[in-house]
Amino acid sequence: METNFREWFTEIREHIREHPKRAPLYFVFTLYLTLWYAVTSRWPFGRNVYETDWDLLVILDACRVDNLCEVAEEYDFIESVDSTWSVGSQSAEWMANTFTNTWREEIADTTYISGNGFSGSVLAKGSRPPANNTTPIDLSSWSVVDESILESHIEVWKMNHDETYGSVLPRPMTDYTIEAGRHGNADRIITHYTQPHLPYVGAAYREGRAPTETELRGYELLEQGDSSRDEVYDAYKETLRWVLDDVEELLENIDAEKVVITSDHGEAFGEWKAYGHPEGFPHPVVRKVPWVETTAKDEHTREPDIELESDSVETDVTEHLRDLGYR
Repeated sequence: METNFREWFTEIREHIREHPKRAPLYFVFTLYLTLWYAVTSRWPFGRNVYETDWDLLVILDACRVDNLCEVAEEYDFIESVDSTWSVGSQSAEWMANTFTNTWREEIADTTYISGNGFSGSVLAKGSRPPANNTTPIDLSSWSVVDESILESHIEVWKMNHDETYGSVLPRPMTDYTIEAGRHGNADRIITHYTQPHLPYVGAAYREGRAPTETELRGYELLEQGDSSRDEVYDAYKETLRWVLDDVEELLENIDAEKVVITSDHGEAFGEWKAYGHPEGFPHPVVRKVPWVETTAKDEHTREPDIELESDSVETDVTEHLRDLGYR
């Protein structure tokens, strides 16, 4: 706890030096977060995914309900889009409130495949790396399970962070999930895709070009007034289509009677003057997430190539999260 306080104090000092005009707001928000986590670590707000029955849970990181509704008719496996309240408005918060001792038995039968770098620190019950210049969360007193409780925890982000596109691409996530479905022992699989989270590089990847500044920084430029909402939102939507194309392939290459497609949190584009997905943010555009139920059958139309898609050098978690907008 002492280490966390020192990190927090150092972070406050650096933030004030870099953004002196925002210092009062930062202090207020930090105090709010302290209270928020004190309450929600004991009485989580939202529906834990383990309260429902599923064999495969597909997490589309930062997916808005309205965004998925807009593209739903393009995909046969999406018959309808419902919604539910998430237990977090940021990935680390969602993980800390999802993988709890309340659901220890169910978690023990779960393989968690993660493209999100927060998973290692949260499930190690340490203090997750500071995100968005906010106070580090001390998880030692929370009821978060240790990752050893999981059937397996596959951190795809460690070896598959793409430097060009600043993210873990959908393809390796799909391949690891297919592999786990065909050869793993878990009764349940959670696959946590990075998209449509920032950077919004779906169109750039499909077109085989380098991402634009708007695609890389998205809502950051929108907040600064350097990009329009339409331009940012269109890039975000194309990134959702990009990952859904891979999800479509996944559902043709894994056996799962009950599949749920949802998100850990949404994404704000100026609602309540918020951008992205601030921790402890109660606005429905961030706390309400899509909920799609479908099925999957392995038609063996794709063979995973795990070795080909794994780099030899492990990704630094700080650099990985910085590329995702946690600066």
